[in-house]
Amino acid sequence: MKVKTILVSQPEPKIENSPYFDLSERQKVKIDFRPFIHVEGVPSKEIRQQKIDLTKFTAIILTSRNAVDHYFRIADEMRFKVPDSMKYFCRVKRLLTIFKSTWYTESAKFMLVRELLKNYLL
Repeated sequence: MKVKTILVSQPEPKIENSPYFDLSERQKVKIDFRPFIHVEGVPSKEIRQQKIDLTKFTAIILTSRNAVDHYFRIADEMRFKVPDSMKYFCRVKRLLTIFKSTWYTESAKFMLVRELLKNYLL
């Protein structure tokens, strides 16, 4: 049985040179993109209602770019100053070497961390 259509569980790529489009042309198959998951950030009000105290945590595991955006958004909304001693864990080792080899002022470091995590998380 030959494959005629493929369902991809993510939004359609915005770039023209996506491998999905190459596959579609080469194999002469139709590819349907349907996102199955929609992630929304929790409002800081809900974090406060759940009595989550960000100061009690010394490390954070960020699993996606959305997690990075939402963590720093919540920190901003709650006026939580992310300490320099905060440890970040993610899937990309390159990010950790960049942190260790570079020194920045506190506010610049905050912005750098956010941008690096957004760029290097899968």
